[in-house]
Amino acid sequence: MLLLNKEDIRKVFSMKDAIETDKECYRLFSEGRFEVPLRAVINGSHGNFLFMPAYCEDMGAAGLKIVNIMPGNPEKGLPASIGQVLLIDGETGVVKAMMDGTYVTALRTAAASGAAFDLFGRKDAQTGAMIGTGSQAMCQLEAMLTARPLREVRVAARNFEKTKVFVERAREELASYGADIIACEDSNAAVDGADLVTLVTVSGTPVCSAEYFKPGCTISAVGAYTYDMQELDPAVFDKCGKIYFDSVDAVLSESGDILRPLDEGTLTKDQFTGDIGEYILGRIPGRESDDEIIVFENVGIGALDLMTAAKVYDKATSEGIGMIWE
Repeated sequence: MLLLNKEDIRKVFSMKDAIETDKECYRLFSEGRFEVPLRAVINGSHGNFLFMPAYCEDMGAAGLKIVNIMPGNPEKGLPASIGQVLLIDGETGVVKAMMDGTYVTALRTAAASGAAFDLFGRKDAQTGAMIGTGSQAMCQLEAMLTARPLREVRVAARNFEKTKVFVERAREELASYGADIIACEDSNAAVDGADLVTLVTVSGTPVCSAEYFKPGCTISAVGAYTYDMQELDPAVFDKCGKIYFDSVDAVLSESGDILRPLDEGTLTKDQFTGDIGEYILGRIPGRESDDEIIVFENVGIGALDLMTAAKVYDKATSEGIGMIWE
């Protein structure tokens, strides 16, 4: 079995690689090539335990991600999201690899936003905004910068002091992208006029007001993976032209961003555009005007972890990266 940590993965697999992998995965998912049961969630006293299996006969592989969301971890010097991914041979059942699931989760989730921005974002996008500075935020910021050569990205979160620390680190780690990364104390000011917006929080209430979303912006809402979470202002659904999903079934099983407005009658299923993979296959339309607001709601599907793990494994073995555990 090959063991891969975060640094091993980073050596062989770039954000651009991850975005292209997510696009390929969404296409295969919408073609029905994956078996992906809805993830099992156990709500513990300190956080949530998530188990995400997937199988793809075409790939000859199965996978299981165990990811645990522990809001108190940052106070202990640990990521709020932590876990492992197992890559399994589809013919023999042998576990071929175990890799850092915390990083794989952050990478493939960020790449989902990057794929949406690349497919639906305005080609002339200049300004980005991100709300949230947690364990997935750095990858999300890199995905945005990979999808479009932005001039400026504004970052906001609940704690302005932590936001400033995050921005300083981002300026250093992502300096090669050439964007001006700015810490904002107010989330509405951060999204005001932004072409690309990422929401990556675990908030139970909307993190910014829909009135500040610029005509033509593309929004990736990442964080609301339970009914009790709602970071996206439902008023945006009266303004947006398209609503895409990674998987509408997965979103409708858990996301408060969508389920709560549906229950309250401020959103109807008739407003749904469809899964991003359906767009990639040419079955549904994409952006149709520069003024159209587009929402991408994604909760994460096990297919992404499986395909990312398989691609990372192939690159790592070809380059001799990682440790063999016999």
